[in-house]
Amino acid sequence: MIKVNRFIYKKSAGITALSASFTDFKYKRHCHEEYALGVTLRGIQQFNMDGGLQSSYQNGVMLFNPEQAHDGSAQDQRGIDYVMLYIKPSMFIEILDQKDMVRFSSPVVYNDKLEQRILNLANAIFGDKEDSLCSELLLTLADSFSEKEISTMRRKNDNLIKKAKEMIHSSLDHVLRVDEIGKVFGMSKFQFIRTFKTGTGISPYQYYLNCKVERAKQLIEKNRDIYSAVTECGFVDLTHLNRHFKRVYGTTAFEYMSYLKA
Repeated sequence: MIKVNRFIYKKSAGITALSASFTDFKYKRHCHEEYALGVTLRGIQQFNMDGGLQSSYQNGVMLFNPEQAHDGSAQDQRGIDYVMLYIKPSMFIEILDQKDMVRFSSPVVYNDKLEQRILNLANAIFGDKEDSLCSELLLTLADSFSEKEISTMRRKNDNLIKKAKEMIHSSLDHVLRVDEIGKVFGMSKFQFIRTFKTGTGISPYQYYLNCKVERAKQLIEKNRDIYSAVTECGFVDLTHLNRHFKRVYGTTAFEYMSYLKA
């Protein structure tokens, strides 16, 4: 079988759209700052999340909460095609007229109306439609969710996890010191690592790397300068950034910048 790995990103109205097709690629465990809504167009996409294996079959709608750790792969060698939309939490909360963070209660649903609205918005972004139209389609998409489909959830140690994340974000230019963060909460570094991973589904170090990659992505979008992103985010070189970038986004940072210029 010919191996096909395609990852195309495009942005409009503050929303990032991804069109992907692959047979042999596997996402490493990671998380995103945004809400991620997608549709499996072909094949069966599988991912581990919240302690369980999830499967999205053709026409399945995938719903990821911000910073919800997951991996991803095709179930078999036939591969998968899918699209994803990445929406900033502040934008999504504003559209839904909510004061606090909302969370999807199910990672995979089968809903024809929701599926079509995700595809409509993705197609508009990839078709270079005006921002005003994309914004209207986003509002229509958000209207798909009822109280039954979106639920607020609280985890144990929410405040601890929130503060720990803030500490990690504030020190991305330095080496991660889990022992020092643990001391702030009266924990050994091993207690802190276990607590953080239990609360987020991802280790502090992997979260730290994800944050560095996310910052690099934002800098690339803002400055269109990949080498300044390497320097400002503390990566050894472009190869180092590309390797971690691809594990999260399926494409290298250099390729991602070329999508932005297209």
